[in-house]
Amino acid sequence: MSRPVLSRFPGLFSPSTEGAASWRPEDDALLSVNRVVDDVRRGAIAGLRQKPSGKAVAVLALEAAGRDPLLAFAKTVGGTPRLAMTGRRAVVLGLWPHDDAEPPKVIAIEGDITAITDLCMRAIDPITAGQTPPPAQITVHAVDPEGLTAAAVHLMKRARLMPAAAIIDVDPEDAATLSLLWADASDVLHHEHLLALSLQPVSRAHVPLADALETTVIAFRPSDGGIEHLALVIGKPEAGAPVLARLHSECFTGDLLGSLRCDCGDQLRGAIKEIGEQGAGVLLYMAQEGRGIGLVNKLRAYALQDAGFDTMEANEQLGFDDDERIYLPAAAMLRQLGFDKIRLMTNNPNKVEALSRHGVDVVERVPHVFPSNDHNRSYLEAKRTKGGHLF
Repeated sequence: MSRPVLSRFPGLFSPSTEGAASWRPEDDALLSVNRVVDDVRRGAIAGLRQKPSGKAVAVLALEAAGRDPLLAFAKTVGGTPRLAMTGRRAVVLGLWPHDDAEPPKVIAIEGDITAITDLCMRAIDPITAGQTPPPAQITVHAVDPEGLTAAAVHLMKRARLMPAAAIIDVDPEDAATLSLLWADASDVLHHEHLLALSLQPVSRAHVPLADALETTVIAFRPSDGGIEHLALVIGKPEAGAPVLARLHSECFTGDLLGSLRCDCGDQLRGAIKEIGEQGAGVLLYMAQEGRGIGLVNKLRAYALQDAGFDTMEANEQLGFDDDERIYLPAAAMLRQLGFDKIRLMTNNPNKVEALSRHGVDVVERVPHVFPSNDHNRSYLEAKRTKGGHLF
């Protein structure tokens, strides 16, 4: 795609000091990943390349492709499909030893296409768990966490789908003959970081809130035009001084619906009220639903919690890490707002460590605790015992 075409889309160019459009190499990377994500979400075949080896694979999102997709996939691309998934999901399906304390990030499964097809359907069924050994017609092995197969699984995460994909090796000389959108594997694997570094404020407005009348909401958008994060600047916090801050991951069920399964709504409204009473501060509302797995997968995790898993186990049953969030976007937003020292309202020491790693000086952790109820007591206990949250 040429630059004149790209210029039709706002946000793909960042203004230079002279006010003219300036093109950055990462914009190409972000756009290519964005387009490939869109394709796999609608069940289309996408392509991944690896530099400098020149290797290439075609990728199919099993969740979006419907039932029995492998024969058509193999016929279209011309090759033998294999299945790729996270190591955590492989453990759940009985494809990797349950006694492995730290399974591989990603595994690949090869063998008989009938057996692979059956496993494909099991891999994307959120409730399925393995009760029998894997069939003899397949082989299972760990793969390079920075390779093409790992990138294909990470692409599923970026698309907010179940982390399992079918892939077929493509001869680099044949790649041009396939009508696919292509992305570089490294760009997929580092997509979140590229997005964070490209965030820019694109809109702001005064929004009086019940507990903080002087609130300005600022929207930050990545250069690929993707999902925005929001900053709520309350009062007039002093640049250079430690600002009272809260990082809040969006929670549709808790923040908007008032769900009792979590404490998110209490934390959001409580933070706004506390900052308002203190006179000034900032709340970052991060688009990281379900600790980074997306709303659909969070609802699947809720169903697993109803079956007896705790909040972290449920994410792992689906094949995700217990927490998929990154905090580089929040650090980038704070720096652009002029805050490099903060008093962080959190019970999660991982947030303190992560922000410090990204150059934000957390001078104080401010406890942010609210009473439990009959519906979220076990949720909070899991966060305390397994996530290290300080209540």
